Amino acid sequence: MTKPTHCIGLPAQAMADCRVLVLGSMPGVASLQVAQYYAHRRNRFWPLMGALTGIDAGLPYAARVLALQSVGVGLWDVIGACDRRGSLDAAIVRGSEVPNAVPELIMQLPQLAAVACNGAAAHAAFVRFIQPQLHARASSLAVWALPSTSPANAAWPLSRLQAAWQPLADVLAS
Repeated sequence: MTKPTHCIGLPAQAMADCRVLVLGSMPGVASLQVAQYYAHRRNRFWPLMGALTGIDAGLPYAARVLALQSVGVGLWDVIGACDRRGSLDAAIVRGSEVPNAVPELIMQLPQLAAVACNGAAAHAAFVRFIQPQLHARASSLAVWALPSTSPANAAWPLSRLQAAWQPLADVLAS
């Protein structure tokens, strides 16, 4: 078995007017190598956000992040550091996880209406590490356990992901 690599995540990408905070578990190897969220070429996150919010998923990375922020979506991860053998969530070494300061970020987002967990591992980590630390205001937020946009979740085509992630677009439109 390969030795685990110590991974340190990416910074939060959320503006003060964020309405939906999308939380992954921990960026994969491809994302960490280029310091970009959802950088794996087969990850459907950016095409999905294009379909749901109308942003141009073909823009350069920095412009995509700004476009996403401009419609009220922020990005971060539940886990800020961990040991992992590869890119899969299942490869995260249990007990090595260090959560990000998500409760603190949530308290700085007065317009936040929902947290969208990108995948089962992100949701499980949110419940384990973040939910117990939420203050009264934050505990009333909608928290969605959404299917992962990862290429490892190949059973979910983009159209099916779009239907499952539709609540994100609904909140932004309200």
